[in-house]
Amino acid sequence: MNGGTAETFAGDRKSGQSMLGPVERRFIDWAVPKIPAPVKSHHLTMLTLAWSVLMVLFGALANQTPVWLHAMSVLVFLQWLTDSLDGSLGKYRKQGLVKWGFFMDHLLDLLFAGSLVIAYSFMVEVWWLRLCFLVLLLVTCATMAVSFLSFAATNRFQIAYYGIGPTEIRIGYIALNTLVYAIGTAVFSWGVPVVLTINVAALVILTAQTSHQLWTIDVEANVDGAPR
Repeated sequence: MNGGTAETFAGDRKSGQSMLGPVERRFIDWAVPKIPAPVKSHHLTMLTLAWSVLMVLFGALANQTPVWLHAMSVLVFLQWLTDSLDGSLGKYRKQGLVKWGFFMDHLLDLLFAGSLVIAYSFMVEVWWLRLCFLVLLLVTCATMAVSFLSFAATNRFQIAYYGIGPTEIRIGYIALNTLVYAIGTAVFSWGVPVVLTINVAALVILTAQTSHQLWTIDVEANVDGAPR
């Protein structure tokens, strides 16, 4: 053991504020005390597994019947609801599942994000669009990994950048589903490359910023002021 004082685990305290964060916080504070006693925080966390499986199924169904896009939007909303309430419910009930909650909650968030990309991939037949979805899946996983790895190095967990967080992204998915239902899957021919380009740019920027931040921390911690 080293002689320093161990930092308190901060995985349950998120850094960064999204545009809708204050509104979301007020809703959570109102809703948590009203959740029935038999419902525990880990029950809400594990529901994301069901939402993920259903998302893939509904995506396959939407390929033939576009009305299933609305069912996909309902799943996005339900995943937001359970994901938003689980941690706060655990704190309110003093369940103590802080580290398990951090691990399982974000593992399932990653699974749900992947299920969304897979669901959309069923709706295209052109090979290069399917390739774009595969790359988008990789970029999505890598972007989430930036937050996790940065947290491991700094004990500061940030999931919202420039006012954009998971809630705003979910709203974007619901808007996309509505748009595709209204005008058809032809939107994917230009929409997917645009979304992929934005996600790649965001990944590059976040990776560069995080790399610079960690480099600076290392340099400042070095007694001679130079990296080794």
